[in-house]
This record gives sequence, structure tokens and C-alpha cells, in this order.
Amino acid sequence: MNESVYNIERLKPLEVSNNYLVTKRIFDVCASIAGLIITAPLFLLITILYMFGDQKGPVFFKQKRVGKDGVEFYIYKFRSMVVNAEEKLIANKALYEKYIENSYKLEPDEDPRITSIGRFLRKTSLDELPQLINILIGNMSLVGPRPVISEELNEYGDKKDLFLSVKPGVTGFWQVSGRSNIGYPERVNLELHYVYNKSLFFDLKIVFLSFYSVALKKGAY
Repeated sequence: MNESVYNIERLKPLEVSNNYLVTKRIFDVCASIAGLIITAPLFLLITILYMFGDQKGPVFFKQKRVGKDGVEFYIYKFRSMVVNAEEKLIANKALYEKYIENSYKLEPDEDPRITSIGRFLRKTSLDELPQLINILIGNMSLVGPRPVISEELNEYGDKKDLFLSVKPGVTGFWQVSGRSNIGYPERVNLELHYVYNKSLFFDLKIVFLSFYSVALKKGAY
């Protein structure tokens, strides 16, 4: 990705109207309700699968993330890892250091936390479906910067407050630009590019590109 295209230093955020915010919220609510109804059979099937094998245990995984204006909330996903995932990672100091250095990611084949079904859920992005609940609650939007854990805010430096000025999304500009294939610091430019250029047209473009990226499994692991 050519960083000069997303040179955030010379840009100013676009002013948004109340009409944009209201329309975006209505779209979020309608999309999340429709999505939950359509994917209800998948929720049931995945719940049944989590009754057996190495993935046996809770169906959902929740993790504290930082949302709009710095308010923390729990993000929901289908659990793709073993029950004691965090402890297992932290116990391996070398792997944990690599995890931090690699923008809080590990390659699937070296990550001891991911279950067999979890790999499939991640590759197909099905693990993200429970975030429709986050959208309905109102702590996430369909489109926006991806919510981060508190440690990741350090990557945004003096632009942290700007990053947190927008409600986080299930998908966003970073997601459709390469997702896990693009780490920090370039991810900062991509996320802030959305903050500076947010609009209904940009949101719809990202939604369309998201379906394309999911279909091709681009950057998902």
C-alpha cells in the first residue's frame, strides 16, 4: 500500500451532519436485525459443534475493547480459541513477544490457541457474526475503524483521540485494504483515512468491498 495516498498529516476530518449520524444508526439497526435473523441457523449449528472435540466449551468469546470516546466495552465473537487461550500465549514468552511485535497477530499454523473449527471460522470471517449484537446494542457500527485493545492505542500516538472520535465498526477501510496482511504503522493511516473521509457513500463502498474480501478470504486468519 502506498502510504503517500493516505497522507493523514495534510488532511482535516470532514464535518458530518446529524442526518448522517441518524441515517447511519438506522441502517446499523436494520442491518443487524436482518443479519441476526438470516444467520440464526448458523448460530445454532456452531453452538452444536462447540459441544464436541477440542473446541468444547463456551460458544462465545468476549474481550474488552476501547470504543468511541475511549469508553470500553465487550466485543463478541464466536470462540475460535481454546478456553485458556490468553494464559497459554502469555506462558510462551518468545511467542508472546512475537505476537506483540507482529501487530498483535500470529500465523495460524504457529498459534497454539486456535481450534480446528476456529481456523475455519476465522478464514471465512464467520467468527465476527456475533458482533451484530454489538451493533444492535450501539457500541459498534457496521462500518468504522476496528476496535482495539488498550495497548494498541499506543500505536496511534497523538492521534489517539481522533481515532476514538468515531464509533468502531465490524468492517472498515483497513479490513477491505488487506486486514491482517497490513500491520502497524500503516494500519493507523488506513483507519484514520476513514475518520477523515467518513460519509454514507464511503460506508456503502466499504460494505460492498467487505463482501468481496470475505468471498476471497483476503487477509483473514
